[in-house]
Amino acid sequence: MAVIDREMETALGTVRDRYGRTVHPDAAAAARTRRNQAAAEAYAALLAPHADQLLNLARRVLDELPPARHTVAWRDLLGALATSHAEIARVLDRPAASGSAAERDQHSVVWPHLAAWADYGSIATHLADLNHQPKPELPDEERQMWTERSHAARARGELDLIESWYAADGRQITLAYLVEDETSTVIALAGAPDTPGWEVIGHYEHEYAAGQALPRPVPPGVLRPDISRFDRPEPAPERPLQELLRDVVEARAAGDVSEVLFSATQQGHDAGPMVRLQELLQTAGVFANALESVQGRQIAARLDALGRQLDFLTSEVRSTAEDLEATVAVLPPHRVPTPPRIRPRPAVDTTPPAPPPRTAVPVRRT
Repeated sequence: MAVIDREMETALGTVRDRYGRTVHPDAAAAARTRRNQAAAEAYAALLAPHADQLLNLARRVLDELPPARHTVAWRDLLGALATSHAEIARVLDRPAASGSAAERDQHSVVWPHLAAWADYGSIATHLADLNHQPKPELPDEERQMWTERSHAARARGELDLIESWYAADGRQITLAYLVEDETSTVIALAGAPDTPGWEVIGHYEHEYAAGQALPRPVPPGVLRPDISRFDRPEPAPERPLQELLRDVVEARAAGDVSEVLFSATQQGHDAGPMVRLQELLQTAGVFANALESVQGRQIAARLDALGRQLDFLTSEVRSTAEDLEATVAVLPPHRVPTPPRIRPRPAVDTTPPAPPPRTAVPVRRT
């Protein structure tokens, strides 16, 4: 589905103007029709024969997990995937004539279900893979010794974090390099690394051995549960920042530049890049806060402060644009453009000059 989606986005890029607005709706509709057909064919060939088995295995694993808020949500999601699979299978069992309008309608109807599997089918795969049996963790005495060494390395800045995930029991597992005397050891921490309560549960020769010994990661969360990667809405029109910069360079009057600054700070559906950057900082702050960690909350506060500064800067830019517009000025005439240096081409019937004779190079004998 990622390949199919990328091909469709490439096709849609050819039917949009430079601001992202669709200017050839028929070609865009044809691209989506090809996407729907390709997705249905891929599902029929690769997933349809195994979907029921995958969902049943995921449910059995889920039944063995300790009850938690996310396990309830996963059970609901598996039920939604089962419903989508039934709808897709119903269409695949009674296909319309190839290339007909009825077939296009069928594919259009099942596309949201195909997109749901593309978005969330990996969660079913994650759950089905949780039946991995991890190796025993460190005994208490050895665990305490490694934890003390790791806390000391953390204090002196020699504990390099590698990656982090959540296990089925709700613990946060983090891999890290413990650096001591110019040697490093891969260790696994249980608990948030930015809080004082974490401890070492294992040490390994390399990252692959750690992955085989530790509990499998459960599916990570999402920032917004209603956002689909494969069923995106039509993008809002947007003027690229490079184009705004080019407009300033090519401007002749102050009013032209003021219009560019107004475009950069415009609010609403077709917001300018400064407003989009502010939205980016705000959304990144929401993400950092959703990590539910000490460092995440600290980063969210920093991003919030940056967003407030950018909001003030945006207001100042708009005020400056108003002042620039009020000058009703143009560039002075002495700023004459430099003509391009174009070498004249010889006439068609002109004989090209002969190349200079090559000078013989004496041969050195040793």
